[in-house]
Formats: sequence, C-alpha cells, structure tokens
Amino acid sequence: MTLREHAEDVHEQFSDHLEIDVGDVEDRLSTLVDEYKVPVEEARRSVTSHYLDEADMDRDALGSGGDNAELGLGEIETDEQWLDVTAKVVDLWDPRSDAVGQVGLLGDPTGTVKFTKWAKSDLPELEAGEVYRLGNVVTDEYEGRYSVKLNRTTTVENLDDDIEVGDDTSEVGGALVDIQNGSGLIKRCPEEDCTRVLQNGRCQEHGEVEGEFDLRIKGVLDDGNDAHEVIFDKEATEDLTDMSLEEAKDMAMDALDTTVVADEMAEDVLGRYYRVEGPVFGRYVLVDEMEELDGPIDSEDVLIKARSI
Repeated sequence: MTLREHAEDVHEQFSDHLEIDVGDVEDRLSTLVDEYKVPVEEARRSVTSHYLDEADMDRDALGSGGDNAELGLGEIETDEQWLDVTAKVVDLWDPRSDAVGQVGLLGDPTGTVKFTKWAKSDLPELEAGEVYRLGNVVTDEYEGRYSVKLNRTTTVENLDDDIEVGDDTSEVGGALVDIQNGSGLIKRCPEEDCTRVLQNGRCQEHGEVEGEFDLRIKGVLDDGNDAHEVIFDKEATEDLTDMSLEEAKDMAMDALDTTVVADEMAEDVLGRYYRVEGPVFGRYVLVDEMEELDGPIDSEDVLIKARSI
C-alpha cells in the first residue's frame, strides 16, 4: 500500500468523529516515514494512536463493525483489533503517566497480556483478583508484545466467578544462529510509560530525546527443525555474554561506535547451544531462564517438555 492509501484508511476510521483532512493524515505519516525513517506500519500505528487520543471513540467509526471477535488473551496476534474478553485481573502496577488511569496484567486460560485503562475513559476501577467481562477493548502491539487498551466505549461487567489463568511460558532450544538488528548497546526513550528503542536519537512518539542506555539481544535459536526468535533483556544479556552494561558503554566509548558491542557479543555466543524459557509475546520468547548446553539438543524432547508446561 502507498502512504496515501494508508492515510485514506486511517482517515476513514476517524472522519465521522474528527474534522481531519486525509492530506493531514498523509503528512503525519510522511513525516514519520520519510524524515524519521520509521517503518510504515509503525508509523500508521503511531498516527492511529494520536487520533485515538483525540477522538470520541465510537466503535463503528473506528471500524469494529459492531461485532467484536472473542479471543483468548494468549491468542491475540493482531493489533488495532476490537475484542470482547473475559479475564481476571492478575496484577496492578503503578501508572507512570497521569494519562493512564490503571495499568496491569489480565489473564485467562490461554495466557496473559498487559492492559491499559486511560484516565479520561471514565471507567470503573478494576480490582486485582476480580474477573470482568470487558467489551470493546482494542489490541496494541509493540516489539512483538501484545496488549489491550480500555477506552471510553469499553463496557465493564464484574462477574461473580473465578477463572484459571493459563501459563503461557514456552521452552525452546538450539544453536544461536543469528543476532538481529537492534541488539547490543541500545538507547531507550526516557519519557514516562515509553520504553521504545531510539532510532538515530529519535523516539517515534516523542521525537529527539536524550536516551537511556540498555542492553538487549534479539536472537534466533535453531533446533534443526524450526527457528525460534528470542529476546534477551538486560539481565539475560548480561548473563548470556558476561558483559555488563557499564562494560558495554566503556567499549562503545573507546571505539566511538556502539555497533562494536553487538559485534563482540556475536563473536562470543553465535554457534553455541542454549535452552531458554519464558513467556511468549507475538513471535518472540522473552527469556526468563537460560541454560547453556554442551551440544545439539533433541528437538522432540524439547517439544515434549514444552507441551507438559
């Protein structure tokens, strides 16, 4: 699709509730894509989020069509999708922004996802441990992680019931055959409730910011039959590479180049065998536990163990 076609789609979603011109939508997309080099799908999500904040969010205007899908939380694999869900509030966290009314974790038998309830949505407070029927929530995705957002049109029904929350942990293993772009020493946006990785010193939401250093490895484990994409966060990356964040920063400063960190990591870990375990978000396994192996693994054995979790 061209930028114009993307702009027309976004314009159609909001034109009944906002006085916007399709040219303005296209200009926003063009600024993100052409000036800041944001991938077009991420740019579209950013622009859509901007208009979501401004719109009086009517479900028909936003394309839900009045007939929402009913999916398990662990089955979500599309962003900007309108859903009805029945879920338990597993945990509540402290919001990092005044714009957020509540943030936490929802769970059902298929797994868990993060939820955000906007402060201006004027919805009742959700309580930890309670089960709710939530109508008309919208999905979001960031770096393979899916979440749901509660908005002004969301309906909240407290159910006198309990549900079992499924464990969406997965175990995969194999040779680490690739370290993807965006690995090594990175910078994240320091703004509240934003952890986006900066591209050329810019956050796609907040523009040019003074980023905060972090470590990450986006890798691929190959068990001989399938390739599994995995993400090591700072702690897991330090364990994997035996390199601390401070050491990575010193290395980059000496070389005046942050890419040397990922290169050094790749030299140390590529070709080695690992078994990892963690929650699944989109196509990624987020590594919580890791074990280095002596050699190739039995992929059938891993599959049996994964099914038994």
